[in-house]
Amino acid sequence: MEIHLIDSAGNNFLFPVNPEEIKITRSRGIETVNILSLGEFDFPSGERVKEITFSSFFPLEYDPGFCNSPDIPDPIDAMQMLTKMTASKQPVRLIITDTPVNVLVLISAHDTTYKGGEPGDIYFDFTARTWRQMKVHTKLAATSKTTAAKKSTTSRTDTKKTPKTYTVKSGDSLSKIAKMELGSSAKWQAIYNLNKKTIGKDPNKIKPGQKLVMPT
Repeated sequence: MEIHLIDSAGNNFLFPVNPEEIKITRSRGIETVNILSLGEFDFPSGERVKEITFSSFFPLEYDPGFCNSPDIPDPIDAMQMLTKMTASKQPVRLIITDTPVNVLVLISAHDTTYKGGEPGDIYFDFTARTWRQMKVHTKLAATSKTTAAKKSTTSRTDTKKTPKTYTVKSGDSLSKIAKMELGSSAKWQAIYNLNKKTIGKDPNKIKPGQKLVMPT
C-alpha cells in the first residue's frame, strides 16, 4: 500500500512510511429544531464530508524495514510540502493504493511532533476532508427567462388583430354588405380590393358561402 498526494501542478508526494491504521469517518448531519410546547426534534440535513486521518513519521534515514522507497524526502522538506498544500486552499488528490480511496481532499490539519532520542525524525498527525465543489442551480433563472419569453411572445400575439370576415348570403351584393358591415354602401370597392382572388374579375358576381375579409 502507498499513500500519495498529488497537487494541481502534478507534483506527486509519496508518504515514506505507512501508518499503522487509516481512519475514515462518515457521518450524517443532524439539525435539531425546538418546537414550542413539543420539545426538540432531530432532522437529517444531508451527508457530511468524509474525514480521513492517520499518523506516521518522516524518517531522517532510509530503512528498508518500513520505508516504501529509498528515495525518501528530507523530514523538514516533507513537512514544508504538507504546509504548502494546506495553505494553498486548493484541493489535492489523495490516493491510497489497494483501497477505494482516490478522492479530492482539503488538508485540514497536520500536527508535528519531535521525540527525544530520535533526532531528525518528525512525527505527524494528518487530517484531510473530502472536497465537494459548490454548485449553483440556475434552473430557476432559466425558467424565469423562458416564462418571460413566453409572456413576451403571447403579448405580441395578442396585439395582432384578427381580420373580420363576412360570409356571403343569398341576395347579397358588395354595396349591401358595405352598408351593413361598414356603414356606407360606397365602401364596396374596399371590400372588393381585399377579396379579388375570391370574387373574381366581376365584383357583381359574388356567391353565397364565400368568406370575405372586411376592411379595418
